[in-house]
Amino acid sequence: MDLEGIYHIWEKSTGISTDSRSVKKGNLFFSLSGDNFNGNKFATQAIEKGAIAAIIDDPDYKTDDNYILVDDSLDYLQQLSKLHREKLKTPILAITGSNGKTTTKELISSVLSSQKKISYTKGNLNNHIGVPLSLMEIQPDTEIAIIEMGANHIGEIKFLCDIATPDFGIITNIGKAHLEGFGNYEGVVKAKSELYSAIKQNKGEVFLNRDDDLLVDLSDGIKSFTYGINEDADIKGEIIKTNPSLEIKWYKNDEANIIQTNLYGKYNFPNIMAAIACGIYFGISSTSISSAIANYIPDNNRSQLIKAANNTILMDAYNANPVSMSGAINSFVDFHSEEPVLILGDMFELGKESTQEHEKIIEQLQGTNFNEVFLVGKEFCKFADKEKFLFFETTENLKSYLDVNPLKNKTILIKGSRGMKLEMLMEKF
Repeated sequence: MDLEGIYHIWEKSTGISTDSRSVKKGNLFFSLSGDNFNGNKFATQAIEKGAIAAIIDDPDYKTDDNYILVDDSLDYLQQLSKLHREKLKTPILAITGSNGKTTTKELISSVLSSQKKISYTKGNLNNHIGVPLSLMEIQPDTEIAIIEMGANHIGEIKFLCDIATPDFGIITNIGKAHLEGFGNYEGVVKAKSELYSAIKQNKGEVFLNRDDDLLVDLSDGIKSFTYGINEDADIKGEIIKTNPSLEIKWYKNDEANIIQTNLYGKYNFPNIMAAIACGIYFGISSTSISSAIANYIPDNNRSQLIKAANNTILMDAYNANPVSMSGAINSFVDFHSEEPVLILGDMFELGKESTQEHEKIIEQLQGTNFNEVFLVGKEFCKFADKEKFLFFETTENLKSYLDVNPLKNKTILIKGSRGMKLEMLMEKF
């Protein structure tokens, strides 16, 4: 069966599923395989649960006409989403960056959904599987779609843009993230700027942080709508206060608007301003913009301010890299807590620069007045001779320590890569 034939089946379906455990009646099931599993094995289970058809790429599993055999199930999913995109007139805003892309996507979605019908990436479905799935969620009457794009190798953003053909783009920032895959910082810059190249090719427009000199340089020659503190920005704003959460002021012409947010950390200011700029550009009222941002509650261990039983927690442990870790420490300095505690976990995927980048974080900490600092992970433990701090190889080790030495009436910053699972510490607070 050709691609158009599969597309017609999808049009009659109730959506796409790639997980036989959660198949709904009428779904079109794609058997996706990985290094350690064969997705074709679950096609029968999907059909039994009511899938309208199953796309498979192993002839051994084609037992009747419910199974559609293709060369590569993943490739067909990607081709199908590209075909769907080509049939749509919906403008697409693509978002990437080293830090803040998911928070920015959520803020923009909150703002735009206040007055428009939108579609947006759910969770962090931002890779070569997630982006096609997100595109297939877009309906003909969707007014704008917000698609998050992640990458850890050069060429991945270009590949995703070839599928999604975005009309608008945002790069939140470019920092030392996924160095293991990108090779070095220059590789990160090259990879992230693939979004700008796609927007330029598509004769589109970027939303640009006017305060970020690198992004300004990279976007040269591309139409842009700018935001930031800079006086030359199209949409200007400023931070009023950072404690306990960000309060900002932003301007539309001569009209000043104040927003008390639920977001911790001044590093979230550009994310908020990006959402405001998108709102203004797409015709959302100032009142609706401010209300949407004020009512946005972060979750999933991203910039969360949590009142626990015995302590106040600043939870930002969804992910970490040198830029976001340094920014979190600086924001915690500005927090001016009377009983501050830092719990920092290793930063993953830094390759050959890992030891050096962890040492830089320790040097930054040594320049602060924090007395209680817990550093968790094998990379940080390479510097366990630093007497000022306490070191633990694993999160479980720290949990055991806290059983005997509980923390009470503290303000605790928790920051680290997702693989450190620092959220497991919450039961101790």
